[in-house]
Amino acid sequence: MRIGLLTEGGYPYAAGEGRLWCERLVRGLPQHEFELYALSRSAEQEERGRVVLPEHVTRVWTAPLWAPADDGRTHSRRERRRFADSYGELVDGICTGRAEPFAAGLYGLAELAREQGGMYAALRSETAVRTVESACRAPGARRSVRQAQVADLLEFADALERLLRPLSLDWYEDLREVDVCHAAAGGVAALPGLLAKRFFGVPLLVTEYGVRLRAHYLDRPEGGRPAVRALLAAFHVRLACEIYARADLLTPGNAHARRWQERCGATRDRMETVYPGMEADRFAAVGEDPACGDPDTLVWVGRIEPGKDLVGLLHAFAEVRKAAPGTRLRIFGTAAAVPGYLADCRSLAAQLFPDEAADAVSAGENPVSFEDLGGPGTATAAEAYGSGRVAVLSSVVEGFPAGLAEAMFCGRATVSTDVGAVCEVIGGTGLVVPPRNPRALADACLSLLRDPERAQRLGAAARARALELFTVEQNVAAFRAAYLRLLARGPARPGAGVPFGQPPEARVPGHWTSPGWADPDPDPDPDAAAAAGDPAGAPAPAPTTEATV
Repeated sequence: MRIGLLTEGGYPYAAGEGRLWCERLVRGLPQHEFELYALSRSAEQEERGRVVLPEHVTRVWTAPLWAPADDGRTHSRRERRRFADSYGELVDGICTGRAEPFAAGLYGLAELAREQGGMYAALRSETAVRTVESACRAPGARRSVRQAQVADLLEFADALERLLRPLSLDWYEDLREVDVCHAAAGGVAALPGLLAKRFFGVPLLVTEYGVRLRAHYLDRPEGGRPAVRALLAAFHVRLACEIYARADLLTPGNAHARRWQERCGATRDRMETVYPGMEADRFAAVGEDPACGDPDTLVWVGRIEPGKDLVGLLHAFAEVRKAAPGTRLRIFGTAAAVPGYLADCRSLAAQLFPDEAADAVSAGENPVSFEDLGGPGTATAAEAYGSGRVAVLSSVVEGFPAGLAEAMFCGRATVSTDVGAVCEVIGGTGLVVPPRNPRALADACLSLLRDPERAQRLGAAARARALELFTVEQNVAAFRAAYLRLLARGPARPGAGVPFGQPPEARVPGHWTSPGWADPDPDPDPDAAAAAGDPAGAPAPAPTTEATV
């Protein structure tokens, strides 16, 4: 089977979201051929290079979303008129929230780009800006976009050109030859697959472990213009609804993502939850030794950013220290995503917990430590979780909490805030408290610190649940079955034949000929036959049958 894998900002690049699960999927299905179609997000990502690809990845196409893509084309008057009509429908759907004009405009632009080979100049033209302005001022436009100024219109037109850049790529012409098109994310990454389905009927599978629409709402850059944010949000809503309506199968990574998809019009008969797969072997040594780790140590592992609410965790730990003075908190973090946030957390820890010394001659030590994770000479995730008996998650925003699943593989008892898919992942094997409630977080931590046997039971149950639901093997098996289902029930495409139209026993590799013993005279003498006047004495060519390959 040939799989067309569409990615954005991840695989096959060495850095980016979604890289690990895509790599595990591709390497877990060596019996299939994969073709990669990747959109990159920055020059830094491309400079870091790509991962080593296995042999069954037969083709790799890449395109940047960050660099200018001037194709040098000039359009005729007729082409400009067609562009204005389709672009007007698209932005009308964005400004009014109507699905029909948005879809008509999107596919109209795709057909124009398919015929002409690119739309860079048109999407950045004065016509595009004036069309957006007219749509914002038209009756029925939403209040949030009516007050857009010239700077807003220019910024939105520039952003929309980058978002629509996949329409000018000829990827869907190559995707017509694949058996299943698999988009590793929603949004812009799924656009080539959406076009391949519309033009050629290729089955489309969309996987979302982090909902693109949700990520856009959460991403609010400082100084962002409200009208531009409103226009971009409307575009992402309409694009998500179109993708969910046309995809043959949606595989959200958890119920939290599933609810987002359902709110955007996805139907349950085309949805199947597939949890992300993790390498359980990395945590086996810690998970199989429940007695390892300091019973008086709390462990936090993750990216140090405001959404993880380390400030709330530190205040909760202050309450824990009042009831259990010997407790320690070890924070293992990767590079801070927000400059200055790590420094603020260190400063708060120094204020809340002055250095303590055992006697008058010993050096003082802070009960809270900040340690690097994953770098040269630093702790791995398994070693980090193995340093304590209780793992804590204090986030106020989460999708699928991968760090929580890792703690479960390590057999750690967990205390988590009720955000994202936390309750679905925990499933009763840990304690869950409301977010932004340091007192509740402290009480839950104390209950496990004071009852080691209960913590050990919860840790064992958590490890059993993780091994059942969150391994690479179950993830790969789920997608293998999904590919076969889509191929088997999908309509026959022109020139593609009927799926499984021949039984497996009809496939004989190579060519075969009749055996030599079937010829009564395997080595006749043609000269003797000719001398005897028997022209038929020359050996006839052996009959050959070509098997179905």
